[in-house]
Amino acid sequence: MTHNDSRQTAIRLYRKLRLGWIFNTSTFTGNFLLALLIGYFFRKLGYADDVNYVFFLSVLAIGLWVTEAIPPFAVGIFVIAGLLFGFGTDFILEGQKTPVEMYLGTWTSNVIWLLLGGFFLAEAMGKVSLDKSLFRFTVKRFGDSPEKLLLGLMFTTAVASMVMSNTATTAMMISSILPLTKMLGKHSPFTKALLVGIPAAATLGGMGTIIGSTPNAIAVGALHEKGLNITFLEWMAFGLPTGMLAVYLFWLFLTKKSDLNKIVLDISDLVSYPKDRKPFERNAVIFTLIITVGMWLTEPLHGIPIAATSAIPIVLLTLFQIIKSEDVRRLPWDTLMLVAGGLALGIAMVDVGLTDIIMEKISALPIPLVGVAIVFSIIAVLISNVMSNTAAAAILVPLGLALPDLYGFAVPLIVALSCSSALLLPVSTPSNAIAFSTGMIEQKTFRSGGILMIFLGPALAFASVMIWALLFVR
Repeated sequence: MTHNDSRQTAIRLYRKLRLGWIFNTSTFTGNFLLALLIGYFFRKLGYADDVNYVFFLSVLAIGLWVTEAIPPFAVGIFVIAGLLFGFGTDFILEGQKTPVEMYLGTWTSNVIWLLLGGFFLAEAMGKVSLDKSLFRFTVKRFGDSPEKLLLGLMFTTAVASMVMSNTATTAMMISSILPLTKMLGKHSPFTKALLVGIPAAATLGGMGTIIGSTPNAIAVGALHEKGLNITFLEWMAFGLPTGMLAVYLFWLFLTKKSDLNKIVLDISDLVSYPKDRKPFERNAVIFTLIITVGMWLTEPLHGIPIAATSAIPIVLLTLFQIIKSEDVRRLPWDTLMLVAGGLALGIAMVDVGLTDIIMEKISALPIPLVGVAIVFSIIAVLISNVMSNTAAAAILVPLGLALPDLYGFAVPLIVALSCSSALLLPVSTPSNAIAFSTGMIEQKTFRSGGILMIFLGPALAFASVMIWALLFVR
């Protein structure tokens, strides 16, 4: 039996090989012992006990996130528990009575409420089939020219991913085009272009808004803890152009790589509209979507925080009985746990001075700050290709915050956008994994586009954020 999910296949292979100690570091025990060893040598540098403890937790969390010895959300819970155990008791750190409420407070941070509101909207859009309507609208608008249809589907996916999760957006778009790809066959260049372009558009389009990608929310949340607030509209000022330009350039790359001109499409069956059996539910979701996004965009005018207006979809969609208790149980709560843990770890690193220590060492290197910012962006996209981009942002954003002057504000944003440029492997992003699971493309199909975005993504992120910061941030 073959397995389309490359990560599951790797796990099965790992279990068969049983190569002993070489792979033991991917277990929780192996990572724990490795963190202890690294922490032992770090203690010899003479820093305070609280710095040593947070460093140990950071190394352990990074190891667990990279190897996925336990699920990423469980790492987030473990980090919070570790901070409470270390700073809230005398078992590990005697006399270190840091208020633990600030670590628990990440569960109620603005970012958590913002993401939760986005989850409610995404679930409701799927329930009333607005996703399929969006696909049919795109097909009718762009016609049967392969190049134009690919562009339309990619831009539609990018726009949808700004208010829905990248994973949900990819799932709905892939399911919508499957009849077309099956009709063309897996060897068709257009099939490959669709199954590479749509997940790429979902990932890159997520740059456009705060809720479009979890790394965006982590960066905004970390800056908020530092007293630097970014509104929904302010993020879109640099995130939207970056995401849309990246999608367009990726489309150009796909059209140049694939010869789509000779393909003739028959899409008449795909644009037929089924009878709308629930017009009230559909209109209620559209009304809620317009009100919520409108409030997010006009925050500078009314002054209501986006976290507060995120309650609008939660209240209205349950009031209209679009979202019910069984739907709430299906929401990606694990993402919220991961984000809360990442924010708590970042707060601890800043609070004990660990980020200042790391940045002091980096600043001593013979490279200018602009070079440090570029290095951060490249590291972000590289490690996001082999681990969760959320975890990558949780690791790098707190470090970027410690940079001096404007760079302490800009680098976390650059890191967040760069994390959304990881497209090299099927496991680099859930969107790629969904496309790969269709069994119609091979792992190597992602390779050329992924290599392109390793260079193009950080470059666009650095340019857009720095231009925006220099023009509008004082």
